[in-house]
Amino acid sequence: MKTYHSKVETVPARLLVRRQGERLHRYLEQTVLPFSKHYKALGLDLRRIRRVEDLRHLPFTTKKDVQDHPLDFVLKPDRNILARRPATILRALWQGRREVEESFEREFRPLLMTFTAGRSSQPLPFLYTAHDVRHLQVAGDRMMRIGGIRREMRMLNMFPYAPHLAFWQTHYAGTEFGALMVSSGGGKVAGTEGHLRLLEKLTPEMLIGMPTFIYHVLQGAISHNIRCPQLEKIILGGEKAPAGMRRKLRALAAQLGAKKIDVLMTYGFTEAKMAWPECPYPEGEESGGFHLFPDLGIVEIVDPKSGEPVGEGRPGEIVFTPLDARGTVVLRYRTGDLIEGGLVYEPCPHCGRTLPRLVGRISRTSEVREMQLDKLKGTLIDFNQLEHVLDNVDSIGTWQLELRKANDDPLELDELILHVEKLDHGDESRLRQDLNERMASVMEMHPNRIVFQTPEEMRRLQGVGQQLKEQRVVDHRPKPGTAVVAHHNGAAP
Repeated sequence: MKTYHSKVETVPARLLVRRQGERLHRYLEQTVLPFSKHYKALGLDLRRIRRVEDLRHLPFTTKKDVQDHPLDFVLKPDRNILARRPATILRALWQGRREVEESFEREFRPLLMTFTAGRSSQPLPFLYTAHDVRHLQVAGDRMMRIGGIRREMRMLNMFPYAPHLAFWQTHYAGTEFGALMVSSGGGKVAGTEGHLRLLEKLTPEMLIGMPTFIYHVLQGAISHNIRCPQLEKIILGGEKAPAGMRRKLRALAAQLGAKKIDVLMTYGFTEAKMAWPECPYPEGEESGGFHLFPDLGIVEIVDPKSGEPVGEGRPGEIVFTPLDARGTVVLRYRTGDLIEGGLVYEPCPHCGRTLPRLVGRISRTSEVREMQLDKLKGTLIDFNQLEHVLDNVDSIGTWQLELRKANDDPLELDELILHVEKLDHGDESRLRQDLNERMASVMEMHPNRIVFQTPEEMRRLQGVGQQLKEQRVVDHRPKPGTAVVAHHNGAAP
């Protein structure tokens, strides 16, 4: 496999989709159906699956499917099938039997495991073979190039050491691209002080990590009078970063002396076993979207209710099918993530690449559903919209929404407490009124209390350095039948 397929960036959309269909048919015929217990049992008719639009003949795969039988989705090659293939026989004659056996080992034997970052549900394992690790390297190299990274840049990987996609995708991106990268292990390993020392000694041009954690580190650098004039790029992943959060990160970088800063997002999920980047774009303009890798997988956008594919540029749910994965393989995986601008094929307005792109905001409805935060006081709440509203308030920094029961009594009414970090010396009553109005516009209700916290207290509340993802929405409501336990998050009784 080549490291970087430059031609894939300029292939016309019609030809690109045709090639994806051909590759899909070949992948199902030669790799998935013979060696996947789950998909083999479906009795699929391959004669009906030769084009991308034929994916509708494949059933969707959901997280519950994988939860119930995770090993059924791991490809387990049959040596007899492989040995009888003409291509195997020719390779054995040309390269020798031992080399062929070792190549199958590299292709099919698992050697890396990551897990989904489930909060309430059990994390699911996903296996990678050497073949899949190579895809991580290829995807990582492309991410660097599309993001405008240069090899001479020094990079600080601030993702936590963990068996999760974000860390490993970043690690392999650095090694494959060939730039100097230091992995700090995140807040739990290096702590805030360790990251501040790295900012001084490494003088990185690029930071990559969770948005909230990078925010806290940059805030700490300002309070310690650290200068970072060399900083050029902040790459975000692992959680959403609304426009307001990006604007605040740019402002913090400017206070550290950075002259021009790109704040770019990546989008990925464990089941895809890769992530996709944005390209640089001028401040004040809209992002060109997440640039996909069409030779490695197919992204569909479907109506979240009917499951039917929608047209180009139409909103819907993101569905993913790999085209060359080994290890754990899931086809037509329903992410539960909604994309506002859909999937588009026209050239990117910023970089000119013709790669298919996911454009617009992504709402992670699956996370809301897992946390069981759909209803509060009988009102349906869109927490995705709430994030954008609060992050767009320039006079506050980070925030946390806490759900409690009055008096911690399971039978009492729900309470909503907003903890915020106030950034300026403006009038608190006016800010409180503004936040109340903004939240009411999204939730049709006001928080019971708004509590102003110090940066240090916000770091404690959000679990910075202690949690894989900083906690922006927490549910402290006791369940019926449980003992009453008081939670002290700085809210007045």
